[in-house]
Amino acid sequence: MKALARVLPIAVLMLIAFAIMACAPTAQPTAAPPTSAPSQPTAASASGGTDLTALYEAAKKEGQLTTIALPHDWCNYGGIFEGFKKKYPGITINELNPDAGSGDEIEAIKANKDNKGPQAPDVIDVGFAFGDSAKAEGLLQPYKVATWNDIPVNAKDSDGYWYGDYYGVMAFMINSDIVKNAPQDWADLLKPEYKSAVGMSGDPRTSNQAIQAVQAAALANGGTVADPAKGLDYFAQMNKAGNLVPVIANNALVAKGETPVRITWDYNALAGRDSMNGNPKVDVIVPKTGRIAGVYIQGISAYAPHPNAAKLWMEYLYSDEGQLIWMAPPGYCHPIRQDAMLKAGLIPADLLAKLPSVEGAVFPTNAELIAGKDVVVKGWDATVGADIKAGQ
Repeated sequence: MKALARVLPIAVLMLIAFAIMACAPTAQPTAAPPTSAPSQPTAASASGGTDLTALYEAAKKEGQLTTIALPHDWCNYGGIFEGFKKKYPGITINELNPDAGSGDEIEAIKANKDNKGPQAPDVIDVGFAFGDSAKAEGLLQPYKVATWNDIPVNAKDSDGYWYGDYYGVMAFMINSDIVKNAPQDWADLLKPEYKSAVGMSGDPRTSNQAIQAVQAAALANGGTVADPAKGLDYFAQMNKAGNLVPVIANNALVAKGETPVRITWDYNALAGRDSMNGNPKVDVIVPKTGRIAGVYIQGISAYAPHPNAAKLWMEYLYSDEGQLIWMAPPGYCHPIRQDAMLKAGLIPADLLAKLPSVEGAVFPTNAELIAGKDVVVKGWDATVGADIKAGQ
């Protein structure tokens, strides 16, 4: 499963305000990829100047786009593929290893530096932690889409080597057939009525999703992402009260009632709810406080055999159409341009109503997440003492 195989997202700090998309300027000559990569002719620049007609014609001459690690049921990528093919006929999409993880994507670029065949990926979609390292290793080439200014400054590499695409916010997935009074905030999960009810989506000593749950709880209790000691104290209270179930929660355990409250990303919870078709009934609640978000990022391989098709793919993903497809069921992902699109009135009300409000969500920097991870991993056993293991 993609949701399990991929490395979970590392989030980034979001600006308070976004610039509304400006009209795209005319095409500019494109700089060649890094000197370590074979030079490729391209039809659009790394400075945001894009002539989509010229880019499409160049992409059609290449005739193919190779993606990797994009299952159709992850963030509505099935809809993305369908929309791209309809909008840009004449470009075949070669899909590699849909259930691969972020690390696998990076290794695929490395393994195919000198290979222009079908096993060489043109584009990647990875967790944030992989962006800077991939850039440092010379594995990515810069490109700025026409809507570049709508992407938060700290959710993208300033030189265009990687850029955030969509994100999720930590939420409570609740079996409402069992839990009649849905918790609305982190403090509620400490109440006696939730005894033997709460599950985490991973082991906090190894799982980034579980670590970020601790960091979110820290925010809700006056702590920080970088120093989530108060989050550890919170889960220690939950464990002492007997509310924390020492098992890795998943949709099946929510349905069976073994962990009727699961702490997970909102898009996982919403998609899981839909998959159950009302049996059981599921509520998805984004807590009022301690809202923490996680972002995936896009990048183009420095060795992309089809650089123009890769750039056209990025333009589609970051267009209004592409961003709305990620948002639509069964994806439920928050597109990185969501706030800017809201301000511009570009999101249909009925679509927006399908997603919970994530107002005030904190987008931590990579440095904050790494520092906080160290605190959680080292302190979980001593402070909380719960051995979270995979269920049966």
